[in-house]
Formats: sequence, structure tokens, C-alpha cells
Amino acid sequence: MTTDDLGLVGGFLSQVRARPDAPALLWNGEEVTYRELYERAGRERDRLARLSLAPGEPVGVPATKSPDAIAVVLACLLARRPFLLPSPALAGSLLADLFAQAGCRSVITPDGEDAGLVPNPDVTPQPLSAREAAEVSFMLTTSGSTSLPKIVPLGRDAVNRFIAWAGPAFSIGPGSTVLNYAPLNFDLCLLDIWTTLAHGGRVVLVDPALAVRGGHLLDLLVRHDVDVVQAVPMYYGLLLDAARRGGDTLPGVRHVMFSGDVIPDRTLAALPELFPKARIHNIYGCTETNDSFIHEVDTGVAMSTPVPIGVPLPGVRALVLDADGAAVEGPGSGELYVSTPFQAAGYLDRTRHTDKFTGHPLGLDDRRWFRTGDLVRRDPDGRLHLTGRGDHQVKVRGVAVNTAEIERVLLDHPEVLEAGVAAVPDAAEGRRLVAAVQCAPGSALSTLTLRGHCARSLPRAAVPSKLRILEEPLPKTATGKVDRKALDRPQDLSTAKGRTS
Repeated sequence: MTTDDLGLVGGFLSQVRARPDAPALLWNGEEVTYRELYERAGRERDRLARLSLAPGEPVGVPATKSPDAIAVVLACLLARRPFLLPSPALAGSLLADLFAQAGCRSVITPDGEDAGLVPNPDVTPQPLSAREAAEVSFMLTTSGSTSLPKIVPLGRDAVNRFIAWAGPAFSIGPGSTVLNYAPLNFDLCLLDIWTTLAHGGRVVLVDPALAVRGGHLLDLLVRHDVDVVQAVPMYYGLLLDAARRGGDTLPGVRHVMFSGDVIPDRTLAALPELFPKARIHNIYGCTETNDSFIHEVDTGVAMSTPVPIGVPLPGVRALVLDADGAAVEGPGSGELYVSTPFQAAGYLDRTRHTDKFTGHPLGLDDRRWFRTGDLVRRDPDGRLHLTGRGDHQVKVRGVAVNTAEIERVLLDHPEVLEAGVAAVPDAAEGRRLVAAVQCAPGSALSTLTLRGHCARSLPRAAVPSKLRILEEPLPKTATGKVDRKALDRPQDLSTAKGRTS
């Protein structure tokens, strides 16, 4: 029987039986074997058993990434116990609301200590039904900064189907070493951590406390002979700056994947030199659907951004609807709907679907579809290109502008590593644009220079009225994307050195 047949839990257990002394995790110099990880998970499973939980009752796991945190998640998986895995960086009040909504009476932490978080008694629980509880494993959340994130229950079969695809797709198996950069609550971990453990590879875990130190990130890849790397574009910007200082390249890496945000031109252009023997992929998806599209970058031709999101993964169906709600066949533009073998059935709070989880919008099949809100263009070769989001279209001084397009222009500047743009209410103009960027180390970039750069590519109404240049990463949501709601809140940017106009 293959890992494809065994799924996540069965695949992991088969590695424990067949290769107990093989390395499973590497964490700050500590190596954890498959046997040791299984034993840690067993102790956590015993702790779960002492909680006297009802059948199918979920538990809350606000876990910062570590081997012990992974053991807690494995314990839940082994016990077939649904678990809510939110970002531990969320405000305590939001965590309390989420745990209450999910029906979690117990909140556990990896060190066995009381999490100090009590579900909010004023929130009405919306627990899984008995049938759902039998099917669900991970419960992840969407982004959330000032409002309650949506809870996304992922079915066990959906996770197993994803792992069956991802392992062979990136040649992950015994002897493979995969870097995990994302926090434990990110859906990217379904590939980095859980696919790797199911297929017998070794996961090199990046300590969140060291995640913005480019030299440390480079050292992990070199010292541990990493084969596969998946991360958000910011990671590659940090890595490239560190590699350039020492003239380093990484010929041992076989697969490089970026996901989650637009990759800057300067970063994309430098990847083939840094990873001279790697296949480079753009992966598109979201928490609700998991990965849906993939595009392999042709490093033999001149590269440009935005990189296509590519073509559907096996089993994924895509539908593009134009402004009139008609299907776009062949080349054309519209809003993207997807239906994947890896997706959730819906949000835990069904009142928050708001037409996101639907039947076929034209009534042509009985599959579950997800309305992404993303605007795309299909080229003559059938590849999809992301062009923006429907909710990024705003009017400023009567002129329609797209904040995603403004971010792309900002990222085109060679000294910009990250960018975020938001349209905020204004008493005089209705809306005004505010923007923040992270500049490259040592940059002397000024707001005047950046404003001129925008003016050369954008209409006057699309040039942000307020610009802030930071030397540190921009604030992030719980799922690692730029928190655009924080861009007009000075207190959220106050810890970063910067220049404002």
C-alpha cells in the first residue's frame, strides 16, 4: 500500500514503523526522529484522553511552531479529534471568540500549561454536526485583524487527496529535506510539514523568532541540504539580500515554490541565479480551497511579472465569468470560480458564506464551487493571469482605481521589497489612498522618489496621498498577508523605522 492510499496519518505511521530512526524534524539544531515524534504525540494523545471530551468535540490549539506543537497536532490527528488551529498572534479576545464559536471547551498548548484562554461565553457556539465532526481534521482560519476570522473546517479526505498529489509532484519522500517557513496555522504547512511527514521526508523548521534574519535563512538551506522550498515572496527577498552579500548560490535545491502574494520583479529575476538547478513554481490557492493552480516559470526566457497563476491542478475545475455573468470560453477576462478535490465544504458559520460557497453559478453540475473574488485573464495558451480583486476596485475623486495594481507598481521599484495599499474614508474626498512599503536594506529611497515612480505609471488619482517607507516588514494578518487595514493606523506601524509623506 502506498502513501497515496494511507493518507496523512497512515503515511506517518508507516514511516514510524519502517524508518523509526530516520529524521522527521530539524529545529534549531535539534533533530527529532520519527520514533521520537510519535512518542511525543502519544503523550499528547494521552493528555487529550484525560480531558473527558465528548465524541467529535473539537479542541483549541493556539500553537506557536515547534516540534512539541507539531506533536499536539499529530495527537489530534491520531485520535481523530477535530482541532481549531488559529494564529497564536491573534488578540486574546478574538481567540476566545473563535474557540467559543467552534465549540472548544478545552484549549491546549504544547507545553502542557494552561493556555490562559477561556472561550467567550457570550458567543453562541456553532459546532460541527456529528457527521462533520467525523470527517473534519484541521480547522484553519482566514485572515482577521479587526473582525472575527472565518473558520474553515478541512475534511480528512480533502487533506489526504492534497497530500497524495503534493508528494509526487515535488518528489518528496525518504531522503528529501523540505524547508518550512510558514507559521503552523498557515495552509502552506499542508505541503511543507504534513505532506513531508506522510511521505517520509525531513522538515527543517524555521523558528518564527528568526524568520526575518536573512543570514539565518540562508544558513539553514546550505547547512541542511534542503531540496524543496515553499514560501511567501518576502522570504525570497530576505534570502536574496543575504546571498548577495556572500556571493552564495544554492544548487542543491530542486524545487522552489512561491505563493500567497505577488512576487516583485527584482526577486523573480534573481531566483534562477540563486537556485541554478531548481524548477521554479508559482502556486495559487486560498485557505478555503487549498492549492488550485500552478505555473512553472520558464527560466530560459525573459521573465516578467505578474507571473501567471497557470493551469488547474489535477481534479480542479475553473470557471471564469464576465461582468454579465456569462462563462468566458477561451481567451478573456472575468471573475474566477473554482471547485477542487482539496477544498472545504464551507465555513463553520454558514451565515458568512455570502455567496462564497455555491453550486455551479450556471447550474451545470452538482459540485461545490468557491467564488474567489479574484479577477483573472485567460491567455491563448489557457493559462490564467491574476489581474486584481473585485473588492480592490475603488473610486477616488470619481476615478476608478485598483489598489492591487498600485501595489504592483510600487513593487516594480527595485528598492521595494513589500507594498500595501488601502483606500480609507475621507471627509473631503470620500476616499483617499494610503500606502506603505518595506525598502531594501541600506536603501536611501525617499517618498518623493517613490511618488514620482508611481506618477510615471499610474493616473494622478491612483498615486497614494500618504506614503510611508519602512525598514522592517509590513504588519501581517493571521495568514501572513499584508494587513491593509493597519496601513492607516499609526500605532500598528509605530515600531518600524520609516519615512512618511
